[in-house]
Amino acid sequence: MASPSTPFEEGFIAFPYQGETYQTYYKLAGSLKDRTRPPVVVLHGGPGFSNDYMIPLADLVEQSFPVILYDQLGNARSTHLPDKPPTFWTIDLFLDEFENLVKYFGIQDGYVSLGHSWGGMMAAELVVRRQPKGLQRLVIADSPASIALWTQSFKELVAEFPQDVQDGIAVGQKDRERFWKAYLTVAAVHGCRAQPFPKELEYSLLQTFGEGADRTVANASILDGWTIIDRLHQIQVPTLVINGRYDFAQDYVTRPYSDNIPNSKWIKFEDSSHTPHWEERERYMKVVGDFLAGGGSQ
Repeated sequence: MASPSTPFEEGFIAFPYQGETYQTYYKLAGSLKDRTRPPVVVLHGGPGFSNDYMIPLADLVEQSFPVILYDQLGNARSTHLPDKPPTFWTIDLFLDEFENLVKYFGIQDGYVSLGHSWGGMMAAELVVRRQPKGLQRLVIADSPASIALWTQSFKELVAEFPQDVQDGIAVGQKDRERFWKAYLTVAAVHGCRAQPFPKELEYSLLQTFGEGADRTVANASILDGWTIIDRLHQIQVPTLVINGRYDFAQDYVTRPYSDNIPNSKWIKFEDSSHTPHWEERERYMKVVGDFLAGGGSQ
């Protein structure tokens, strides 16, 4: 199991984009040399979080998968660009950064990918827009197939909480401390039911919700009106769809992926919410590892 003592190679990757060069921070667990299984490239959620809360995926090293995590541009340790206009922040920007990372590691001819929440949405867009030949298998974890479904689900779940919690969510960043307290109350049920609440997850969330946080990416309206439902049939790569019983992404939010991706299957973690990689960590790694290796696990 990955822990603070898990050895990682860390560094920065130059990312040229529109005449400027930025830096993408990465962590690599395991070795890409003489590998017997494809590397796993992990896409974190948000938009606006960091790779830290996805650290359990480094457990896959025990199954001989090298694991690459990274902070997307504008987030955490990667280059921050608070002066860029909202129009700069697009899905294609993040897909370009992803492809730049894959090329940097020389794995473009053979890799697998796991995207969580926004990361899963981005991974689906990668396949539809870029059709990467080297992507062998895909995991879409706890991700909505449209932003409208996500918004509907979130509102439904928040409505089940006491009024003071609902009011705290509604006030948003106008009263950060009140919002944060309310958000953690909701997240303890639908975000991560693991106790204590993982410090890595708290750190990632604070990249957007913390005092003085750089909210440039979160505020950029990248997903306004977004849906991929009518394009999911274009995803031909074998795909595993995951959610949790108590997930922010309720069944009807994730179902379009399994209904519309031809070569897909859906597994629900019954004791989990939005982060089954923390809540049912051992089973999660077995299910994901078996799938990425070309098999299947219930």
